[in-house]
Amino acid sequence: MTHLDDLADSLHRTVKLALDSGEAASVEEAQRIFRGYRIQIVVGAATHRDPALQAAALTAVNCAARTFLGGVSVVGPTGPLLVRIPGHEDWHSCVAGMRAAIRESLDPTEPTLVVGDDQGKEMDPNAIRVCVHGWCGGVLPVSEHLPRIDSASSFTPAGVLAGALGVSEIFQRVRSSNSMACRRGIGLNLWRIEQDWRSKENGPPLKRIPDSVWIVGLGNLGQSYLWTLGLLPYQNETATLVLQDFDSISESNLSTSVLSSRDLVGFAKTRAMAAWAESRGFRTKIVERLFSDNFRVDSDDPAVALIGVDNALARMSVESIGFSRVIEAGLGRGESDYLGVSMHTFPAQKTAREIWSRPVLPSTDIDKPAYRDLVRQTGDRCGAISVAGRTVGAPFVGTVAAALAIAELLRLVECDRHYEFVSCHLRDLSGRVAYQGEPWPPINIGSIAVAT
Repeated sequence: MTHLDDLADSLHRTVKLALDSGEAASVEEAQRIFRGYRIQIVVGAATHRDPALQAAALTAVNCAARTFLGGVSVVGPTGPLLVRIPGHEDWHSCVAGMRAAIRESLDPTEPTLVVGDDQGKEMDPNAIRVCVHGWCGGVLPVSEHLPRIDSASSFTPAGVLAGALGVSEIFQRVRSSNSMACRRGIGLNLWRIEQDWRSKENGPPLKRIPDSVWIVGLGNLGQSYLWTLGLLPYQNETATLVLQDFDSISESNLSTSVLSSRDLVGFAKTRAMAAWAESRGFRTKIVERLFSDNFRVDSDDPAVALIGVDNALARMSVESIGFSRVIEAGLGRGESDYLGVSMHTFPAQKTAREIWSRPVLPSTDIDKPAYRDLVRQTGDRCGAISVAGRTVGAPFVGTVAAALAIAELLRLVECDRHYEFVSCHLRDLSGRVAYQGEPWPPINIGSIAVAT
């Protein structure tokens, strides 16, 4: 393996933005740019009374620690851990385990995300605040009042969504890539995606959750699925998860995949994620093979699959395996569309084979200063093309997609309504597209009562 092959496997997928945009003349300069990005997360006492707010805070810390290489600081009171995070029994150890610095006082000059109440502290004038109510999640400038919407339910996927959107807004701000970032309210209603997220129709209280699911692909999307499932109120009864992948965790996964850590590099993704899931309380089975249409699920396998792969051939096969329902998410790839998210469900009016029969191949442009520098240093043009061909990715985009997908999974338990296709872009969610599908025949996917 050449030096550039190693670099392709280890390159931070969000730092790659600075290579593809041409702003960095070398990989080293791109890394220096990202080491200048910092974020501060202010946690109020309300966070330790609401599992959804705590899910928002922990999701924000997890995503930010992988993106803001200058450091993540958490300011605010400690409290009980209301959601279950494997390996951690209290809030302090959980936050520290995600490589965030815990501080007693905030810095009014740092970009700031507030979760819960802030008690009128002086902070960055462009600070934003998490807002979660029912199935709705988003962020608002701290100068705006939180909407007065009563909701007795604490829906943790909405917290995941809000925490990820908060990191996205601040990232777009520090990158100077979106003049509206941190100056607007932005969010989604996971119950009624086409409606405004601050509407009063914010979804029913969660009463039952699935007792099994098959997850295909354990990278950015698959690990975000697991993270979001793990924050649901499973307790005395747990779900069975079938985890399918054939790859190992690489260093580049640390930048995009929310359950990857340096000590897991080189381990099979299936086994590393099974260990995490089992320590959370799930029962697991692993499948270490390519996902293709030459195998079939059995009647006692999970009826629903969550698909998180970026391979067109695998995506075309999702309806051929025997799952009763399929939920598939996809992410944008390049400098201009890495903030894009899509979701499909099947069966649908248009088949998976029709959708992905003509995959769009990513263009590889090495006529950028950093890639020319790699060729100059190594003489390895093919290696430079390999580095340039790696996708841009960010963990907060995958967690937004996971919130949409897990909400769709939970909707299967709650009602017979579903979304056939959703497309949105984190630069401006007002342009989202959400098509409801034709009613599916009734199916019992298997569920258990939520923990109380």
